[in-house]
Amino acid sequence: MKYVNATNILPEKLIAEIQKYVQGETLYIPKPETTYRKWGSCSGGRKLIDERNAAIKEAFQNGNSIPQLAEEHFLSIETIKKIVYRRKKH
Repeated sequence: MKYVNATNILPEKLIAEIQKYVQGETLYIPKPETTYRKWGSCSGGRKLIDERNAAIKEAFQNGNSIPQLAEEHFLSIETIKKIVYRRKKH
């Protein structure tokens, strides 16, 4: 997040309106929700985790045990349970 001086980018009327509510303070203006990105979507981290989770689910369906999968993937048993028992979102 970078600091931008409002007087450099906003019209005077808008600044006057904002000053009715706050003066001399730092004000955070969030992005619209439509511009949010899911975690890891830029770096590819999300894709790697999704692929790992799919492999874990497949291995479980093919008979691998939860403790075995936890050890292989360096995850807790509870995390493996969440992965293998999670239903797909529609």
